[in-house]
Amino acid sequence: MPEIEINIQKEVKILNKDYYESFKDLYEDFRLSAVSEYKFELEPLSYPNFIESFENKLINCIIYTENNVPEAFLIYTTAISESIELNIIHSKNFENIEQRSCDLLKFFIEEIKEQRREKVVCYPMLGRQEKLVGQIAPLGFKFVGIAVFKFLPYDNSSRFMLKSALEKEIYHDYSVVSWNDDFMDSAVRIIHEAFETSSDALFDTRFKTLDGTYDILNKIVTNIYADYMPAESSVLLYKNKPIGFCFVNITSGHIVNIPIVGISKAHQDKGLSKFLLASSLSKIISLVDTTKLPISEINTNTETNNYPALKMYRHIGFKEDYNYPQAYMPILKY
Repeated sequence: MPEIEINIQKEVKILNKDYYESFKDLYEDFRLSAVSEYKFELEPLSYPNFIESFENKLINCIIYTENNVPEAFLIYTTAISESIELNIIHSKNFENIEQRSCDLLKFFIEEIKEQRREKVVCYPMLGRQEKLVGQIAPLGFKFVGIAVFKFLPYDNSSRFMLKSALEKEIYHDYSVVSWNDDFMDSAVRIIHEAFETSSDALFDTRFKTLDGTYDILNKIVTNIYADYMPAESSVLLYKNKPIGFCFVNITSGHIVNIPIVGISKAHQDKGLSKFLLASSLSKIISLVDTTKLPISEINTNTETNNYPALKMYRHIGFKEDYNYPQAYMPILKY
């Protein structure tokens, strides 16, 4: 008996109201796996909040359909970043993810073609998305390996290593204080200098200019990315002048993140970054112990080939949690 050929009509399009009801199940399928499979620190938006954000153009959504039923989607953001940030690609039950992702990405690249004249595309390929490297590399994406580190506040071995780091005397004429807004101008100049030629600047080009660096730091200290912790953020002084910064923020009241640690090039290679970071960690641990703030982890990240940073984090009590490829597409040039 001859096989019956099943005709499947495939289509990629922008999400619209006609699909709100049928897309809901697919979105909920993603929400159930966001933390466990995609390394999200927090649960994604509820479906009603997602639709509200979509309609307010805070996020963009492209869907892949088979016989007019949504089976996969791609979400990206332009409203809150100077980059085009690809947030997630998900396929229902992870089926046919490679083929569906290629179709979604080709549509996405064409959709943002004009915006790419001014913006870099960045895509943190967390969790299962790491397997898509082979599919997206031919589309023009480049990659930087990122290592994620965690310091567990209640882990005795990590605390011991932190204590050992703090016992070493800091060089003469150096001291550490907490952040205040008077340091902003110095912070912009120093962080720009430290990150201008780093891998970070490949996928966040704001580091390449003073204005862009100001935008990054201003969003950190004004709670745009998360709740800023000024008392726990440390500033390294040399003869009472700021030459290094460690920024600290907190998400959902229990996950602390260290987004940036940077020191003026003239003062690098002296172990000062380690002492600066240890100072912030000590303040966070003190906060945990005195207020019983339920902080579950303190995390940070660096490039997988930044061996001095990898060594520093390990020696101070951080433990490597996982790696992921940070994909990016440079600004489109004609």
